[in-house]
Amino acid sequence: LRDAFNPDMQGSVRGLMAEIMGLKSGYCGGRGGSMHMRDDTSGIPGTSAIIGGNLPHAAGYALADKLLGTGTISVAFFGDGTMMAGPAYEAMNIAALYRLPVIFFAENNLYAVSTHINEQTRETRLASRGPMLGFRGIECDGMDVVAVHHAMREARRTIEEDGGPVLIEALCYRFLHQSGARPGSEFGYRTRAEEDAWKARDPLATMAARLKTMGILNASDLGTLDQRVMEVVNSAADSLTEMSGNALRIPDHLWPNPSDVDNQIRGDLSELKGERFLEIEDVPPAETKPVKFMVAASEVIARAMEQDPRIIIMGEDVHRLRGGVSGATKGALERWPERVLAMPIAENGFVGVALGAALCGLRPIVEIMFGDFCLVAADQLFNAVSKVRHMFGGGFPVPIVVRVRVSPHTGYGSQHSGDPSGLFALFPGWRIVAPTTPFDYIGLMNSALKCDDPVVVIEHVELFPSEGPVPADDRDYCVRLGKAKIVRPGSACTLLTSASMVAVASQVVEETGVDAEIIDLRSLDPTGLDWALVEASIRKTNRVAVVEQVQRGLSLGGRLTQEIQDRVFDYLDHEILHVTGSLSAPVVSAPLNRAALGGAEKLKAALQSLTAVGG
Repeated sequence: LRDAFNPDMQGSVRGLMAEIMGLKSGYCGGRGGSMHMRDDTSGIPGTSAIIGGNLPHAAGYALADKLLGTGTISVAFFGDGTMMAGPAYEAMNIAALYRLPVIFFAENNLYAVSTHINEQTRETRLASRGPMLGFRGIECDGMDVVAVHHAMREARRTIEEDGGPVLIEALCYRFLHQSGARPGSEFGYRTRAEEDAWKARDPLATMAARLKTMGILNASDLGTLDQRVMEVVNSAADSLTEMSGNALRIPDHLWPNPSDVDNQIRGDLSELKGERFLEIEDVPPAETKPVKFMVAASEVIARAMEQDPRIIIMGEDVHRLRGGVSGATKGALERWPERVLAMPIAENGFVGVALGAALCGLRPIVEIMFGDFCLVAADQLFNAVSKVRHMFGGGFPVPIVVRVRVSPHTGYGSQHSGDPSGLFALFPGWRIVAPTTPFDYIGLMNSALKCDDPVVVIEHVELFPSEGPVPADDRDYCVRLGKAKIVRPGSACTLLTSASMVAVASQVVEETGVDAEIIDLRSLDPTGLDWALVEASIRKTNRVAVVEQVQRGLSLGGRLTQEIQDRVFDYLDHEILHVTGSLSAPVVSAPLNRAALGGAEKLKAALQSLTAVGG
């Protein structure tokens, strides 16, 4: 009562209202609305509209706070329905495993839309989930402001003295339906009597009466508070609307410019300005030495961690087996074991934790053991990581590197062999790199780790035993993101390929004698592809094939084929050919697996068609 709302508080209300209305002055430029809100200055790194989506993020915020020593405690708010979702348990388990300073605050209002808590779970005491996972659970009366305050204070004390996390279950009620202004009783899933009984405990009314009884406030004071609140809200509404006749409207100048719709999907790579970019041709042979593919991976990751203490590694078995399942963490384990974090088998959960950590100052490297497991983590990879920068209005980094192992020829079958490059390409927030040589791995990984956009690094198991020249004493150079490379110049046709198929294409061209120009794309995201080099080659050869190994359903080639046609149709003397696998996913049987994948024989047939006289 002694203090008026200051301009910053008024501005916060206006920014919140503008965002809900979808206006450019909102916190996220109108892109997020009420469900996707970010205001970092208020300690809100970003909310999630996906049930269970925010719990891993909160654990990630807490991970960053713990490793960076900020002393901050994170809080995730969610409803009873969220407690039935898998990511909630994955997040709570990881938070418990690493004793993270996070409070999971469950608002148990008894209904997930129309489904009662008794219809969601046999154990309706949600606070019991904490002890089940080895940490404290607190139940409180969510309709009592003082009780909630005490619960939060106790949770904070627990975290400060014993470590986190803590789960709070606040028993409360939602007076109206899940959306809209009608009560739930009008939809038939509860009674008016039940609603009336809970309304009698409305904290807005009971707390006011309590303050009056205690002599802290009188009726006049309460009226003054209500008046001030209404003035602030009405002032915000008035500043965002105008009268047009008898109707209230939003002035045109307050709406975002439609031409900005694609802005901030990802950054402009200005953070890489001033980095030292190198190609193997720039290094004198006498100054190189042969290094195996995964040795290069191990060395560059360890070197990057030496230079940047914000880099951490997260994944399954990354802390064992002398460097994880592929050896990539060997150097890091030897030098920075405390920053190599073992994760349970919970890809969706730990990818979400990585996102939260990235939004709060860390630069995680996440290992996904097999490409197919990206589907397990799809909610966080694609609903969260790929969208947050654009959805929250941009202007902040999302520095995550995801390493994905691809193993189509290992005989592991249909759920351990897929290449998810085409899946990532559906979401333009991701940058995609597929290094072919040890030299390129080092340079592309360095660029990925310095990039403020999320980057997925596709690692083909077939390349792991390969060896190639790298600078003898240099692991700090970068290879440009979005820069393709002509592996073999030619004039008869252009072959666009990457990773393990570069060697296949080179061998087939040598065997057939076709003067093909082979381009290793290296960066595969269509938005960031080296279209200048690709177009120049096609204008020269007038014929092109996109060459992939992956099954057709996960293929990126169809997208590239359409883009090529849109860009250089007038220069084509032959239909664009697409060499790829069959509809089948990779399988265990060797002959069936060869038939399922794109390979040398399919490429030979394509070359014969491309170069046929009159073709």
